[in-house]
Amino acid sequence: MTEIDRLTRSHHVNDRWALSGRRLIAGVLLTGRSGVRTETAHQSADPVDVATALVRGGFEYQGQKCSAASRAYIPASMWPEVKRLVGDMLGRVKMGDVRDFRNFVNAVIDDASYTNIMSYIERAKASADAEVVFGGHGDKSKGFFIEPTVVKTTNPKFLTMEEEIFGPVLTIYVYEDARWEETLHLCDETSPYALTGGVFSRDRHAYVEACRILRYAAGNFYLNDKPTGAMVGMQPFGGARGSGTNDKAGGPLNLLRWISPRTIKETFSPARDFEYPFMGEE
Repeated sequence: MTEIDRLTRSHHVNDRWALSGRRLIAGVLLTGRSGVRTETAHQSADPVDVATALVRGGFEYQGQKCSAASRAYIPASMWPEVKRLVGDMLGRVKMGDVRDFRNFVNAVIDDASYTNIMSYIERAKASADAEVVFGGHGDKSKGFFIEPTVVKTTNPKFLTMEEEIFGPVLTIYVYEDARWEETLHLCDETSPYALTGGVFSRDRHAYVEACRILRYAAGNFYLNDKPTGAMVGMQPFGGARGSGTNDKAGGPLNLLRWISPRTIKETFSPARDFEYPFMGEE
């Protein structure tokens, strides 16, 4: 048995695991409660870059990975072009067997997942606060396939902006260009999760402002890139809030979650009386 094996099987480590590790497993490593990942675009961003990140970030692996983009904030001046570009890209997306590498989208994991994801899509279709812009259909006659689905909402607190769906569903909120700072605060306050997020901007000031306001909104934060694909050994991965304990798997900070520090003091000249010097008579 290695030293790591011995430590991780000890009751001391398991006690810590029971208290905090469940969130870590479910939230970061095994992706069960990974949370709502965000992309926010500034008006200075390139629409092609934004659209590409939305399609790749939202629909790779059918959106069934912990860092997949699930909500996005797009400035009103950019939305028509981003919508056109996303539509063009989704029109080229092929869906089918994983063994055919030409298929960008494959089946979701099982029937339960399929049913859950489709229930969110149906609620979006039925809501006055939302519209399905692209996709919205599923077929489980042979495998559990769901089209990449883009939902546009007028309600920034709409359920698909706040809740974990874990599937190929991306919800977009279009904001007025002048409300950049207000939108950043909205993004920070909308979801209890904080795993990954990204900002698209060619204005450095806007990016710095986003970093400041979204300080605790994402454990892994990206500039001009999709919020997925952290490189092992280079980008330690993890999130806080409802996404876990932000232990940064793949980095040295993660080791701290597997140890139990102890402080030892040795005294070479022990006290020989309870009274302190200052207690003497004046």
